[in-house]
Amino acid sequence: MAMRERLDSLSRGELAGLVVVLVATLVGVGLWYSRSLPKPIQVAETPAPAFVPNGSASGAPGVTGSPGASANPPADLIVDVTGWVRHPGVYQFQPGSRVIDAVQRAGGARNGADLTLLNLAAPLADGQQILVPKEGASAGGVAAGGTGAGGVALVNINTADEPTLETLNGVGPALAAAIIQYRTDQGPFASIDQLDEVSGIGPATLEKLRPQVTV
Repeated sequence: MAMRERLDSLSRGELAGLVVVLVATLVGVGLWYSRSLPKPIQVAETPAPAFVPNGSASGAPGVTGSPGASANPPADLIVDVTGWVRHPGVYQFQPGSRVIDAVQRAGGARNGADLTLLNLAAPLADGQQILVPKEGASAGGVAAGGTGAGGVALVNINTADEPTLETLNGVGPALAAAIIQYRTDQGPFASIDQLDEVSGIGPATLEKLRPQVTV
């Protein structure tokens, strides 16, 4: 039987039902086909990080230099520790060290040292000299309140550096160096008379220095 004859033999209700079935079939096929097609993948774009200046209020670290750049490591400090300490000498310290570290490295203060004249909390500097004075002396090389004839300040032979010693009448560079070498090797002077033990100082020179110096 031909397809047309079969369709003509169907009632109106059967034809309507057949149309519904065909439409449903076509819709189903269409949905299946659309779902089987490949879908494009959407890639989310990550926004570039906003530039944050160094030290901004947000607390985010700023860029301080080019990548791979490194700061130079801090150099060690070379400090001369002398005066009323157990082991005077030149010592090496890490950056950030304090005067108290220098005194301790030199064996600590000797009995009779006056640490109140030093700022023990002060940071050390490269090439610095730490003079630990004896009680009654000043850290600057001049006796506390001591004056000679004419009101001239007395020079403390335990703490004065070479230029200060050379200001004394009768003391040149060689003798000033000898005084410092003696107190470095033997410790601070206990009295002015002990200057007689320094090479180059005889009785006449001692008497010339006596009114100019103190310990």
